[in-house]
Amino acid sequence: MTAEKNALVTSDSPHGLVEVENEIVRACADAKRERASVELIAVSKTFEAAAIEPVIAAGQRVFGENRVQEAKAKWPALTAAHPGLALHLIGPLQSNKAKDAVALFDAIHSVDRPSICEALAKEIKAQQRNPLLFVQLNTGEEPQKAGISPLEADAFIAACRDTYGLTISGLMCIPPLDDAPAPHFALTAKIAARNGVKLLSMGMSADFAVAIEFGATHVRVGSAIFGKR
Repeated sequence: MTAEKNALVTSDSPHGLVEVENEIVRACADAKRERASVELIAVSKTFEAAAIEPVIAAGQRVFGENRVQEAKAKWPALTAAHPGLALHLIGPLQSNKAKDAVALFDAIHSVDRPSICEALAKEIKAQQRNPLLFVQLNTGEEPQKAGISPLEADAFIAACRDTYGLTISGLMCIPPLDDAPAPHFALTAKIAARNGVKLLSMGMSADFAVAIEFGATHVRVGSAIFGKR
């Protein structure tokens, strides 16, 4: 995140983006961190290009989508019209969508099983593209939620690297809805540290300030910027 980029977020920017930016600045100050150490991912899933354009015009350059097919339908035109955008896949990935995901996205936050590792390794080699890869943790061990159990995380990260030749740049977590998020963020940061992983995708609209306190490098904020879906 550059100072030049931040300067584009002004009182004329969309109200939600201004509020989120101000909160990130406050959270970074409270945590004694540089504002540039936190990347804001504006989660644009379900929103059409007309809703995204004002946020791009305000200076936001990093966006998140949940579904490969939705991103494939709307983002090629947006990225052609606005060079320098970065697109992150923050939702689940199916193996048969790996080809499109590697082609479309600059980062993938949902590496969570061997079949995905195998498919991504194949496409990264074939396309000669290297999106940032985040292993998704299921810190609450919720059966309905994707992600690797914390107890299995070390072995899975090692397999990503040693078996599939993937570069794992970060970890991602989504705390259970009814839990305090801080312990989940702390656990994710601890697992990252012992595995030499530098990036932490933690925090959404309701808890990104807490995530910044616990070391988040990427916060995924949708409704606070774009409004209710």
